[in-house]
Amino acid sequence: MLKLKVKRLENPIEKAIGLIGRKKAYPVMMETHFGIHTIGLRFSIDVLILDSQKRAAVLKESLSPFRIFLWNPRYRTILELPVGTIKKHNIQKGTTISIHNS
Repeated sequence: MLKLKVKRLENPIEKAIGLIGRKKAYPVMMETHFGIHTIGLRFSIDVLILDSQKRAAVLKESLSPFRIFLWNPRYRTILELPVGTIKKHNIQKGTTISIHNS
């Protein structure tokens, strides 16, 4: 199990803006069904899509700026992380993630 401190993005405006305008990435979490975009980001990010038991179901390392990332809509919990987080913590499909608010 991996413990991560994240900022929860709750409302539609927070979710739409996400990390846009930031100088560097920090861990954020949101709930959505379909996908995310990195339009307007200045940096790449790692992305984890979690299943209902908070296990990593989909991993995307180094998602570049100005991209769209889609996944199976049955998954709702998304973590946007600084690039290199997946590799640093050796996160694999099935890794359980314990979420803590920052």
